[in-house]
Amino acid sequence: MSLRAIVFDFDGVIANSEPLHFRAYKEVLAEDGVALSERDYYTRYLGYDDVGAFRTIAADRDLSWTAGHITTLVARKAARLEALERGMSVLFPGAADAIRRAAAAMPIAIASGARGEEIRRVLDRERLSALFSAIVAVGDTPISKPAPDPSLLALALLQHAGGRAIAAAACVAIEDSRWGLESARAAGMRTVAVTNTYEKSALDGAADLVIPSLEAMDLDVLAELCTQS
Repeated sequence: MSLRAIVFDFDGVIANSEPLHFRAYKEVLAEDGVALSERDYYTRYLGYDDVGAFRTIAADRDLSWTAGHITTLVARKAARLEALERGMSVLFPGAADAIRRAAAAMPIAIASGARGEEIRRVLDRERLSALFSAIVAVGDTPISKPAPDPSLLALALLQHAGGRAIAAAACVAIEDSRWGLESARAAGMRTVAVTNTYEKSALDGAADLVIPSLEAMDLDVLAELCTQS
């Protein structure tokens, strides 16, 4: 089976935005008198979308936040993140070139737990939006990662855009966390982990291949993954 498509995660793979997400969460939570450590963010909350993260933070601390208050926190965090991004590129070195190389060879998509407006804001600024055949963001599926739903929807949209079937095993997903890798594996995709967020030792065994960044992405190597039984 040959490689037919690539599905990228966004935060931690294309965009070096996890430190900004952490800072936005930390500052918004501090306004409510809640402390958030960097260690807790990366080990406990990174895999959630914004609503899931705030719900879990509240549950972990026995806070009786209403759905309305969580909606307010999500909006405040989104505004803070936009302010932190303003006037700067948040892409990892080599990410734009890697995306252009991939898009020139095959259809590509994004499956992410980030907000759609956040993803498109960055891609528009970097003039990369048109290279993606599909973008799946939080809210586009009933269940987020680590469930397979975002990965499966990305694959379905790629098929629709191209007008032809693409087997899941002919698609490679590139992720930075075990949550994302679990989603892609459950969808039947081949998996590649980048060590932008977690060390290689934390990702070994969770992916078919581990690379240091998108800059090191080799399309021939990815194609070989799809030929393995």
